[in-house]
Amino acid sequence: METPAWFEAEIDDQEEFSVREYDITAVPNDFNIRTIYDFVDSGVVSIPGFQRNYVWDIKRASKLIESLLIGLPIPQIFLYEESRNKFAVIDGQQRLMSIYYFKKKRFPREDKRPALRKIIELNGTVPPEILGSDDYFVNFNLHLAASLPNQVNRFNKLNYDTLGDYQSQFDLRTVRNVVIRQNSPDDDDDSSIYEIFNRLNSGGINLTPQEIRVSLYHSKFYAMLDKLNQLEDWRKLIGFEEPDLHAKDVEILLRSFAMLWHSSEYRPSMTRFLNLCSRRFKRVGDDDIAYCERLFVSFLNACSQLDGKAFISKQGNRFNISTFEAVFVAVAEKSFKERTLITTSINVEQLEKLKSDPDFVKATLTATASTANVALRKAKALELL
Repeated sequence: METPAWFEAEIDDQEEFSVREYDITAVPNDFNIRTIYDFVDSGVVSIPGFQRNYVWDIKRASKLIESLLIGLPIPQIFLYEESRNKFAVIDGQQRLMSIYYFKKKRFPREDKRPALRKIIELNGTVPPEILGSDDYFVNFNLHLAASLPNQVNRFNKLNYDTLGDYQSQFDLRTVRNVVIRQNSPDDDDDSSIYEIFNRLNSGGINLTPQEIRVSLYHSKFYAMLDKLNQLEDWRKLIGFEEPDLHAKDVEILLRSFAMLWHSSEYRPSMTRFLNLCSRRFKRVGDDDIAYCERLFVSFLNACSQLDGKAFISKQGNRFNISTFEAVFVAVAEKSFKERTLITTSINVEQLEKLKSDPDFVKATLTATASTANVALRKAKALELL
């Protein structure tokens, strides 16, 4: 996957997970397009919190619609039965939402998709005023190239209303849906939904480690991180108004809290460490989650005197995760131990001194996930801040 341009990439090893055994029931159903659309529109089928945003472009979505129009099969969709007449999408969100948007004749703007996701979660569907807003959507007219030169694709530029005789044909096309129910273990978190999602998606090239991590360890703590990720002061600090489609900004928050809670236990790889911390965070109580939210807000207040380039590296001109992590832990650690909030501002001159320290700079550029460099960055930040 291409690295987003706003942060400095850090290479880390991938790790395997040990999992429990499950007893599940999987029932195949062939639903037609009209039924699938009604399921999504009514909220019977929902996109769970651990799923990624809608990421297809209009050309890829158009190819899916074309396949349905000409009678070609598309991959099956996996749904998880949460309760009676309530299902969550495990695999197939991009296909489902492409069908849904085509029927609505509207296609979401790329920069508005994270915000749109929040609106759907809040309302259960897309409100008419949002669907009609050109700030969020453009018209969904099919973008299809001809298969041969000097030919015209008969579906190109059509929308759902202009399909003519193909409209009813499209509505009656069926898509295989596999409905999954967890029989055991009999627990409250229905953990198989995350495990199945991970197993179905881990082979794809488009998922980041954080996207897979959220699928396995979705929790109230993660919901809190997602909430923090929407804060205006945080968006200003990292330099982008909208959340990252691949959840890299959420991973920065996770990593910062993981180091605050468990830095003394850190051992490479970073991927494994964040997975272990994510599992632990599933057990964190509501009071501690609420405190962590307030603590981070107080940290953002402590950053109020910093400019938009405070955590931008001089070498790569990108957001440096290692620098932010070290500063956050150094500034928040004492308050965290005492369960208080940060009340002083970060000294701009001291931060610049830290960012210019040769040993600190080296530890943020090479072997960033090594135990020695993680410890060195924290020690330097504590010393200078």
